[in-house]
Amino acid sequence: MRGIPPTALSGAALLCGALALLTACGGSGADDGAGEGRLPGAPTGVTAQAGSATTVHVMWNAQAGAETYEIYRGGAKVKEVPAAEHMADLVRLSPATAYVFTVRTRDADGRLGPPSGEVRATTPAATAADRSAPTAPGALRARAAGDRAVQLTWTAARDDRGVVSYEVRQGGAKVHSVSGAQTATVVTGLRPGTAYSFTVRARDAADNVSPAGTAVRLTTPGTDDGRDSAPTGLRAATHRADGAYYIDLAWTPPRTDGVVTEYQVHLDGHLATSLVYGGEAPREKAEYSFYAGEESGVTHRVRIRARLPDGTWGGFSAERTVTTTGG
Repeated sequence: MRGIPPTALSGAALLCGALALLTACGGSGADDGAGEGRLPGAPTGVTAQAGSATTVHVMWNAQAGAETYEIYRGGAKVKEVPAAEHMADLVRLSPATAYVFTVRTRDADGRLGPPSGEVRATTPAATAADRSAPTAPGALRARAAGDRAVQLTWTAARDDRGVVSYEVRQGGAKVHSVSGAQTATVVTGLRPGTAYSFTVRARDAADNVSPAGTAVRLTTPGTDDGRDSAPTGLRAATHRADGAYYIDLAWTPPRTDGVVTEYQVHLDGHLATSLVYGGEAPREKAEYSFYAGEESGVTHRVRIRARLPDGTWGGFSAERTVTTTGG
């Protein structure tokens, strides 16, 4: 997900922001992806926003064919993130300093595409001995902007030195950052017919963060059959070890706007177990084994689903049938 200023929501811009998160409006011609023999294209929609006196939040649109993204400050690479991530917080910067950032795409063959257009951000001056956090933003409101976007508005927080930025969170995850002078934004990349909960926090130049304001809940219009968010290629088998049977699963994680770190395994129509990755979650192939009992010849039905980066549960995979066999 990402956010865009509400002033950009007119005409074709609304259609672009609400319905075409993963590609830039108008297309990008031959640079849309990394086809055979072609370099990956330059990322589009790059923005940079100072989060405090020492941090800047950089965001961009997904680029087809990406394996990783590289963020550059001036001509120096400062961070690299996997293709599933389309934002980064750059820290340990200098107060009251103007910075120039670009983003480049690297494909699976290691080829580095051209840089994006330059974006600029200036960190505010540091404030000495400021330990007072801003007040919580108030009166958060949400309205649907199509079936894949939500417009948020809130009242300004108060701070003795001034609010530098606002952080928008959904399902506990930071999804956007806007200037402290801005009290509205649009969050895109959502799913139709899905319930969401948003909160907003204020941050000052000393990196003091306010409590979250009251959450606002909204269900996007339309329906979602879950197919685009479901794990695919699920395979199930069994093995026997130490007198018991285990079910072995393998699947391809769903392609989402972010990293999937949690799954639910449903056995015979009921939740059997959960899987949470504490380190780097798999992006191409995932595997998991779990206890299925000691009795041979028992047939089970199994399916899985993923908790998506927007905090909601995606669709279920196809259901597989497996029987405990083997000595």
